[in-house]
Amino acid sequence: MKLDGVELLRVRMPLVAPFRTSFGTQHVREVLLVRVVTPDGEGWGECVTMADPLYSSEYVDGAEHVLRTFLVPALLHGGEVTANKVAPLLAPFKGHRMAKAALEMAVLDAELRTHGMSFGTLLGSTKDSVPCGVSIGIMDTIPQLLDAVGGYLDAGYLRIKLKIEPGWDVEPVRAVRERFGDDVLLQVDANTAYTLSDVPQLQRLDPFGLLLIEQPLEEEDVRGHAELARHLRTPICLDESIVSARSAADAIALGACRIVNIKPGRVGGYLEARRVHDVCAAHGVPVWCGGMIETGLGRAANVALASLPGFTLPGDTSASDRFYRTDITEPFVLDGGHLPVPAGPGLGVTPIPDALAAAGTGKVWLGS
Repeated sequence: MKLDGVELLRVRMPLVAPFRTSFGTQHVREVLLVRVVTPDGEGWGECVTMADPLYSSEYVDGAEHVLRTFLVPALLHGGEVTANKVAPLLAPFKGHRMAKAALEMAVLDAELRTHGMSFGTLLGSTKDSVPCGVSIGIMDTIPQLLDAVGGYLDAGYLRIKLKIEPGWDVEPVRAVRERFGDDVLLQVDANTAYTLSDVPQLQRLDPFGLLLIEQPLEEEDVRGHAELARHLRTPICLDESIVSARSAADAIALGACRIVNIKPGRVGGYLEARRVHDVCAAHGVPVWCGGMIETGLGRAANVALASLPGFTLPGDTSASDRFYRTDITEPFVLDGGHLPVPAGPGLGVTPIPDALAAAGTGKVWLGS
């Protein structure tokens, strides 16, 4: 497949409410989109970097720079390109997995549209819809949190995830269990906010029957997670630590996790995400699909990924209105706690021109 050029688009999307985690509070989502153009059509990708290097070392301005300066030129001068060739062509450039993933996603979308095949079919989908959970940020008060949890349960979400940090952990979990009962699927996400010195505090979460505690320690501290796992009944799930299929295999071998959160952007793309899924499935480790407050483009691809057989836990594949009043694609709408897996070619969705224009803040064209 020949690439005529690549367009990088910046969009700015206000959130319906502030979203606070242990590393900061977001009010708007600054998104970098990638559009590849071929003689037969186009394909779309979404870069999941945040505005600041807080969740990971990557950030939006840095991703745009590396795409413009190194990654896109490598593809434009790489001859015939397929999605399977993207990673090898970009391998000389170290790191920048989220930027690489966005470019691979766009190439894969264009390639699949040309062949009339969906993301789900290519990845190995076994479901027509996927169960959905919701991620709830750190709140100012317990009553505010309980109102939010109640609203999402009423909306039909099948699993609740609470963001936690030191000082906001046991009491929020206790309050949710007391109000909504033990049958609610409940998990917590620390985003690396704890250390091994916090073992006694984290042990206080064990009585609440949580599905998992996600990424309690620093991302590079895989051995620390293995040590922590020996002191907790609650399963540890790794997020930031899992950057490839190899890192997943290593973490599992060390006993650092019993569950894995797969985020395609974090591991370098949907093809590597499928390999992470396969490694975990081979070891009997359940996986679920994490979210990065994606637009409908990234959400479509995530829903397709979450329909693979190893995704046995509800993911953060929430409906569009969880974060946005107006999405740039047709919105994903929750139905009985599930979202449908797009069946159309490629992503199965495309940006709505007026919505994209309204949210757009800039674009640059890189031609071959």
